[in-house]
Amino acid sequence: MTELDVHPTDMIRAAGAVVWRGEESSPELALVHRPKYDDWTFPKGKLKPGEHVISGALREVAEETGVTAVLGRSLPPIHYMKGRRLKRVDYWVARAVAEESHTALDEVDKVVWLPLEEARRRLTFEWDAGLIRALTAVPLTTVPLILVRHGVAGSRQEWEGDDDLRPLDHVGELQAEVLADTLYGYRPAELVSSPSSRCVQTLEPYAERTGLEIRRDPLLSETGYDSRASLRMVSKVLTSDRAAVLCSHGKVLPELITGLIGRPGDVHLRKGAFMVLHRADGRIVGVDRYTT
Repeated sequence: MTELDVHPTDMIRAAGAVVWRGEESSPELALVHRPKYDDWTFPKGKLKPGEHVISGALREVAEETGVTAVLGRSLPPIHYMKGRRLKRVDYWVARAVAEESHTALDEVDKVVWLPLEEARRRLTFEWDAGLIRALTAVPLTTVPLILVRHGVAGSRQEWEGDDDLRPLDHVGELQAEVLADTLYGYRPAELVSSPSSRCVQTLEPYAERTGLEIRRDPLLSETGYDSRASLRMVSKVLTSDRAAVLCSHGKVLPELITGLIGRPGDVHLRKGAFMVLHRADGRIVGVDRYTT
C-alpha cells in the first residue's frame, strides 16, 4: 500500500511536543519511555474525536509528563504507516512552565530530562532525532503574534441592522470556545480586536478564562482600516515582546499579514481560523496557520 492509496479521512491524527526546560543555551528535553514498545520518544498521543490538534498536544504532554507547557513554533510533522493506515503526528516546540509529579500510565512508565546530545542518543527513532535538528535551527524562545479572523456570524445580506453589531451565530460561538482552548497554549497577554461585535465575541471566551481586557481598535475594523496606520499599530504590537492576539476581518487581515511577513503568499484565513507569527531576535522565524 502506498501513500497514494490512503485517503485523508483514513489518516490517524496524533499530536505532541518537544518540551524543554532550563537555559536556552543548555536546555534539557523531556523524553518518555513506553513499556509496551520499550522505546524512548517525545510525549505524544492520538487525538480524541473532535479535539483540536493544539489542545491534543497540550493534553498529551500533561498526561504523559505532568508538565504544563507553553507552545512555540510548530515542528515538521512525522508521517508513518500504522498497519495499513497512514499516521500523522504534529509536534511543537514547547517550554515547560510548571511540573507536577508524574503518575505512571499504561503507555508511559518513565520520564527523563536530558541535554540535547544525550537526548539524541537516547531516542529510539531517527525521525525523533530529526525533530531535535528542527528544534535547534532557530532560537527556542519565540514571541507569538496571533492573527484571528472572527468566527461565523451568519449572512451579511440577511442582517438588517448595523453590520458592526452583527453577532456570532451558533457555529461562531463554538469556534470561539475552541479558539479559547488553543490560544491558552500560547498564553497571549494582550488582546486587541476590531470593535465589531463578532470580533469581540470571538475573543471573549479566552478573555473570560484569563481575566484579560479586550482592547478595541478601529484600525482593525472594516470601516476604520488604514493601510499604513493599521500596519504601524500591528507592527508595534508585534515588536512589544508580549504574546498578543488580534482579531479582525477577512477584508483587513490579508494585507496586514502580507505587510508583516514581507513576502507574498497565501494569507487568506477562513472564518474562525488564525495565523501565528513567531518572532525571535527581531525577525519572524515561523508562521503557522490553523482552523477551529
